[in-house]
Amino acid sequence: MKRLISEIFQIIIGIVLASIGLKMFLLPNGFLDGGVTGIAILLSELFPVNISVVLLIVSVPFLALAWFTLTKRIFLKSIFAIVGLAIFIHFENFSAVTDDKLLIAIFGGLFLGAGIGLSIKNGAVLDGSEILGVFINDRLGISIGKVILGFNAILFSATALLLSVEIAMYSILTFLVTAKVIDLMIEGFEDYVGLMIVSEHFKEIDEELIRVVGAGTTLYKGARGYGKRGVQAEKDIIHTVINRIDIRRTYNLIEKIDKNAFIIEFDVNNIKGGILTKYLTKEGIKKLSPALYKQQDTNKKKPTESTEKVKEGK
Repeated sequence: MKRLISEIFQIIIGIVLASIGLKMFLLPNGFLDGGVTGIAILLSELFPVNISVVLLIVSVPFLALAWFTLTKRIFLKSIFAIVGLAIFIHFENFSAVTDDKLLIAIFGGLFLGAGIGLSIKNGAVLDGSEILGVFINDRLGISIGKVILGFNAILFSATALLLSVEIAMYSILTFLVTAKVIDLMIEGFEDYVGLMIVSEHFKEIDEELIRVVGAGTTLYKGARGYGKRGVQAEKDIIHTVINRIDIRRTYNLIEKIDKNAFIIEFDVNNIKGGILTKYLTKEGIKKLSPALYKQQDTNKKKPTESTEKVKEGK
């Protein structure tokens, strides 16, 4: 119950942020965002209809898709979010804070993206284009990103024809800012990468990763293989996840120990648990101590060990 209350509270904050972006920046200047919100703004510019009413009407088909595509919990929270946004837009009396078109596009997209992103993070859809993307992906296998891109390409083309090319261009800028802020709200401001390291000096590299970078590591037993030096003997393979801020320092550290180390870098979309250096927390600068590494090494045969060795090829 506490979790649901927290989610509803954060969705309300998201609604307020999105409505500020619309009423203080985009609507007074006729700028559009992408998705269903953009359609509602375009229609309200073309016809003398209240934007709140248009937003609710345009959202109905997408909510109908949500009934068949999303869970009932997300469906109900999405109805709450969309209706709440329409109500806030209707009763808010914010006045425009600037007439600079560049500032309008950037800050309008920033507030709207923060609102949509916070709502999505708490299980509510504030814009129906994501629902359309999920629905088409389920039926036709087209990626959600491509569906949304195509949807907005049509919307901005119509804006250029019906309003003006300039408004369409600024609206595209607003959409890009909104999309980036949504990503930041959902994924967070910290970016992580994974590394797989194969080296003859894996012990030294492993110790330095823990001592200097403060990264948690997992060791896999490499049974055999073939590389530029021919058939490879058994060695441990290091697997770790680090903050992207540390990537240059990590490469320098590895190169200092073994210039011939084989490294595979890959993006990490989502992580949970483990030992990660988070620079946006009070503990962000803390690192693992060598004493902890020695303790882990001593207890490595226990089931709860952080260093796991997996025998491959058998």
